[in-house]
Amino acid sequence: MKCVYVITHPEATHHIDGLVGGWYDSELTDQGRRDADAIAVRLHELIPPTTVPVLHTSDLKRAAQTARPIADRFGVEPIRVPDLREKSYGVAGGRPQKWLDARFVPPPRVGERMAHDEGIEGAETKLEWVSRVYRAVDRITADSATHRIIVTHGGSLSWVIAAWQGLPISACAYASFRAGPGSITVLREDAYFHNRTVHTLGDSSHLLN
Repeated sequence: MKCVYVITHPEATHHIDGLVGGWYDSELTDQGRRDADAIAVRLHELIPPTTVPVLHTSDLKRAAQTARPIADRFGVEPIRVPDLREKSYGVAGGRPQKWLDARFVPPPRVGERMAHDEGIEGAETKLEWVSRVYRAVDRITADSATHRIIVTHGGSLSWVIAAWQGLPISACAYASFRAGPGSITVLREDAYFHNRTVHTLGDSSHLLN
C-alpha cells in the first residue's frame, strides 16, 4: 500500500484580510499556526510509527509554515516545490478580493475552458496552472517512497489528486475536488491491482475550535 497525504494550508492572513491569495506570499495567522500543529499530530497518528515519510511543500510562506511542524515531528526536512503553488492571479495577487471579483471573466460552460483568458493581467490560465502542478506530482512520485506528504493550497489540491490518479489534463476542464483550509486528504494505491483511490477527502476533524 502506498499513501499520499495532501495537506491544504490552514488560515492565512489573506483569508482574514479579504485579499486575493494566489502567489501573494501571505503567512499563517495565529490560528493557522495552531492548526498546523494539529495537522502534524494527526499525521503522526495516521502514518505507521516505523515509517519516515517524504515531505514536499509549496514554497510560499503559508505552506512552508504548515510543513514546519510536520517536519519537526517526523524528523525530516521539507522539500520545497514551487510548482505546488496556488494559481497565479497576476496583478490581482494581494489586492482586495472585491477588486478581482469585479474584473474576473469566468470560463464558459462549454467550449475552451483550459486556455480561457480570465481578463486579469499576468494571471495563469487554467492550463498553465494544471500543467505546472502535474509536473510537480510527476517529480514527487518518481521515487519508491510508500508514504508521502504534500503541503499545497486549496485550489492546487484538485490537480494534485487528478495527476496522482492519472487523469488526462483535459479532464481538468471540469474536474474539481473541494477541501477546506487545514484539511487532510488521503490517497491510496493498493499493492495488488495498483488502483488509486481517494480514501479521505478534506478531513478537518483534527482542527482546533
